[in-house]
Amino acid sequence: MSTETGAPSGTEPRGHRIVQGPRGLPLLGSLPRFGRDPLAFFEQLRGYGDMVRWRFGRHDCLFVADPECIGELLTETERTFDQPLLGIAFRTVMGNGVVVARGADWRRKRSLVQPSVRPRQVKSYASTMTSCAVELAGTWSAGARVDVKREMAALTQKIAVRTIFGVDTPADAESMGRAMDIAQQEIGKEFSGLGAVLPDWVPTPGRARIKKAAAVIDAEVARVVARHRDGDGERPDLLSRLLTAVDETGAHLSDEEIRDETVTLYIGGHETTSSTLVWAWYLLSRNPRARAALAEELDRVLGDREPGIEDYAQLTYAQAVVKETLRLYPTIWLVTGIAKEGARLGGLPVPEGTRVWSSQWATHRDGRWFPEPEVFRPDRWDAEQGDEIPEYAWYPFGGGPRVCLGTRFAMVEAVLVLAVLARRFELEVDPGAVNPVPTLTLQPDREVMATVRAR
Repeated sequence: MSTETGAPSGTEPRGHRIVQGPRGLPLLGSLPRFGRDPLAFFEQLRGYGDMVRWRFGRHDCLFVADPECIGELLTETERTFDQPLLGIAFRTVMGNGVVVARGADWRRKRSLVQPSVRPRQVKSYASTMTSCAVELAGTWSAGARVDVKREMAALTQKIAVRTIFGVDTPADAESMGRAMDIAQQEIGKEFSGLGAVLPDWVPTPGRARIKKAAAVIDAEVARVVARHRDGDGERPDLLSRLLTAVDETGAHLSDEEIRDETVTLYIGGHETTSSTLVWAWYLLSRNPRARAALAEELDRVLGDREPGIEDYAQLTYAQAVVKETLRLYPTIWLVTGIAKEGARLGGLPVPEGTRVWSSQWATHRDGRWFPEPEVFRPDRWDAEQGDEIPEYAWYPFGGGPRVCLGTRFAMVEAVLVLAVLARRFELEVDPGAVNPVPTLTLQPDREVMATVRAR
């Protein structure tokens, strides 16, 4: 792989250079170190420099930590970087949905899915988000003990089931939830273990479990799709919009495509937001000043009423809490791409076939962009007095043409849920560290038990 000396005449490398990272082992490269603790490994790579060579199994890799290079990677996806073919566990669950598809297939699917999550559509889902949170608040009482992880998962499942499927049957959420939990765990295990370099045809216990989980997911989605097709009239849910969407040729999404996009929306609307809310409660519990600032805003903006979409823009501190939570505990913790012919980063050529890696976890905790990077400081997001944060130093939803379609849905959901619950209660999370586990999303490593305190 070239260094800055490979820049062609007239093209400045802008001060970037590629350095050699850990040499690793024959055949395996740095896979064992990566597998033991992917988050720590990416922080170690960041310590080498902003552009670091390393090997993942037999693959030549480049790790990038500089926001400028990260922005180039994200914005050049589809032109000079390909979406990688992720592991068999990931593909078994996600299929070939908009997150996985490439080229013309991706462009077609994105055009069909995007209208379902535009701001006007998200606005129509806000009342469902609020009402589900109010229902949960009605089950809490001062002094009660709750498992925050379980409570947030159940809440976001309910919101996802209502907004995506248009149903409200507990069995729907339970069976999908159990299958998704298994899928998430197995995707994480395969990605950071030997499964990452094993051929798809090699059977393993984890791959057997993922197939069973995917079968449950497929059956649930097929059942709800059939119910929608047999129903009369228009429905306001996301699935109905997918079923009626047509591309420029007048063609609808196939049954398999409907399944893939539905699962993608479910994960985006449930798994990621649930994790974000758990980490937000954990951080607020350990930061009384931030907790008090959030309470002051909720009292001032809402008084004794429930929040609505019209309040979202005014809940600036609540938004800052969510942004700061996503900085410290980004649910999506890794972005990858494969260099095409002619790919460049930071003014330097990147050989075709190189796997380029960037980690939100490592960049979000870089003291160059975030003073006191380990400290939970929502005020750093203050528009007038906050830190100057470079573009792509914070990218929990990715960026560029493949930015997460559910970004606004996730932000609105997290802010409104937090507003409903924090207006009434504080959660005193039990002492002791809760550590992140990098699965499909960044999950707590144990139960997060808390005592409910009335405000």
